[in-house]
Amino acid sequence: MLALINTLPAVLPTVLPASLSTGVHAHQQKAAITRVVFNERTGTLEVMHRFYLHDAEHAVRQLIDSDADIIGNEQTRAQFAEYVQQQFTLKSPSGEALVLSPVGHEIDGNFFWVYQERTLPANVTSLQVIHNALREVWPDQINTVNFERGGSVTTLTFQGSDEQLSVLLD
Repeated sequence: MLALINTLPAVLPTVLPASLSTGVHAHQQKAAITRVVFNERTGTLEVMHRFYLHDAEHAVRQLIDSDADIIGNEQTRAQFAEYVQQQFTLKSPSGEALVLSPVGHEIDGNFFWVYQERTLPANVTSLQVIHNALREVWPDQINTVNFERGGSVTTLTFQGSDEQLSVLLD
């Protein structure tokens, strides 16, 4: 047993990089989740997009540059965040786009997050929604949007040929 423990430091440089690289071979999930929270306490509409980091890694190589590096390059992360913001739209019942301000983006574990916000729209009872992020990269991409308001959650799911969906809010 002691002999095995003594050889461990020599083996680690070989085993460790191989074990760390397994994420590179993971399969794309082709799914994203967005939370739209009506925060009455702060008076803001908070939007949080969550993408699998592995999907974002592959997507930026198609959307931005074949050498793009979302993990190691802040400019690539910013470009992907901007892309997500351009692909997501909330509209009033009359069709007027609700302007969302960028708040930031981050890598958190296996996920890439993009944050947006705006002041709460007055007297809104429904919204029209467009969420096309990554859908031109993968036609089978599924984007789920959860609307959280007053303790209830309403979900929209974008898949297939869905271009714009509507949500009724309590």
